[in-house]
Amino acid sequence: MPLLQILRPTLPILIGASIMLTLSMGLRQSLGIFLQPLTHDIQISVSDFTLALALQNLAWGFLQPLAGAMTVRYGFRPIMMVGALLYIVGLVLMASAQGLVSVMIGGGVLIGTSLACTAAAIAMSVAARAVPATVRSTVLGIVSAAGSLGALLSAPIGQLLNEGYGWRTGLVGFVVLSLAMLPAAWFAGKVDKVPLPPRGSDDIADTSAGAAVKVAFGNASFVVMTSAYFVCGMQLVFLTTHLPSYLAICGMDPMLSAQTLGMIGGFNVLGSLFFGWAGERWNKLALLGGIYVARSLILAWYFMLPPSPASTLLFGALMGFLWMGVGPLVAGAVAEMFGLQWQAMIQGLAFMSHQIGSFLGAYAGGLLYDSFGSYTTAWRIGVALGLAGGIVQIAFALIRPTRPPLVAPA
Repeated sequence: MPLLQILRPTLPILIGASIMLTLSMGLRQSLGIFLQPLTHDIQISVSDFTLALALQNLAWGFLQPLAGAMTVRYGFRPIMMVGALLYIVGLVLMASAQGLVSVMIGGGVLIGTSLACTAAAIAMSVAARAVPATVRSTVLGIVSAAGSLGALLSAPIGQLLNEGYGWRTGLVGFVVLSLAMLPAAWFAGKVDKVPLPPRGSDDIADTSAGAAVKVAFGNASFVVMTSAYFVCGMQLVFLTTHLPSYLAICGMDPMLSAQTLGMIGGFNVLGSLFFGWAGERWNKLALLGGIYVARSLILAWYFMLPPSPASTLLFGALMGFLWMGVGPLVAGAVAEMFGLQWQAMIQGLAFMSHQIGSFLGAYAGGLLYDSFGSYTTAWRIGVALGLAGGIVQIAFALIRPTRPPLVAPA
């Protein structure tokens, strides 16, 4: 049966989840555009700004399991709607900021909390529940690909407004874009009416949240995946936060950073589609390790050479292809190991590790820059940890293939 025919009944859900994801991720990934003008205007340091983004990533990571657990009790729609509202309020606070407190609360706490309710873990769980298992990995890749378009749209818009009218107007533009998250979350929430599939022997549906957590961390494949996920967050948030600043220091055209973030978003689409397709055919966890190793090699190549417009755009294309391909692989692996009911919560547990890495990528990157006056030490650490994490992930996935747990009802 053609894929479109299979998906037709759930298209409003999938489109809503995709739009919600593309805006929540795209706007957040483009905040680094405002680092230089915002810090100069309201007289805060680079490390102050990156501390706010680091706090955002910690709030996102540590609240993600809670948001996932709450979808089991209250349904997806109310959680996503509250998240969309928090995102809008957070951007308004940033746009009107006169000092560090508004940036920390708006860009840090509120947007971080919103992302726990609207970003990849929730959107992927919505998509996974809405479609049959036979096409799940492909659909997760499609939703992840659609979610990648946000940076392609928001980064150039933000930079144009920033250059023409100032950073506050750029953030107001982001507020306007974020309003579309509300209807998107509403339509995605229709998934609450989709019944869960019959329970398999590998599911942990009929159990408590505490028992589900215990089962997850008793699974060695999940623990290794979660540990390696740390590398993913560290590398990606370091780039989205510090690449615009790095290019400005190197004397490059400010629009180049927006074009590069847009390039990342564009090639994200191809990478998400490819890894969603590949996840149906090959070992998902080995593919994850391959992504981490490839990213690290590309980071080393780019930062070892003086940047040019051509090399920067090529770097954006290569990193974009490897960017959100982790989304369908992680979501698919969690669904295979533990079933669908607790997927959002368990995926959130893995995401906590990702966000600890994100915290270090944003904040430690700023601290290292303030301390040494360059990003050399930061990118070297990122490359070394990325290679180590990727190699361990590949080796474990091949030596010990995933085995779903057999769980008795609580």
